Amino acid sequence: MTTRFVAREKSRAFALRVVKCCRLLQEEMREYVLSKQLLRSGTAIGALIREAEQAESRADFVHKLAIALKEANETEYWLDLLTESGYLDLRHGRSMMADTKELLRILTAIIRTTKARG
Repeated sequence: MTTRFVAREKSRAFALRVVKCCRLLQEEMREYVLSKQLLRSGTAIGALIREAEQAESRADFVHKLAIALKEANETEYWLDLLTESGYLDLRHGRSMMADTKELLRILTAIIRTTKARG
């Protein structure tokens, strides 16, 4: 299984987790502002990976994945904020943070490998 395929599948699974988490935050916790930020950045990762699959050049591919990397980093921030503020319980927050860190590692590896192949 290629790293690109892993990134695609993991980012999609993560986006579904984010959607469910945000629904919980909005319906049960009545938290709307931070959850919308998390929803936007957390689902953008997979969308950008899919967009990169249709890149017009290697530079375009790297650029789109670099934006996905930024979105993953932003997602990590929102998850940290939601966990530290008590909106997300520690177990759930840590689990989602672990998924985010894994996506960050995968994206970083793909970008580095692609750039090295120049």
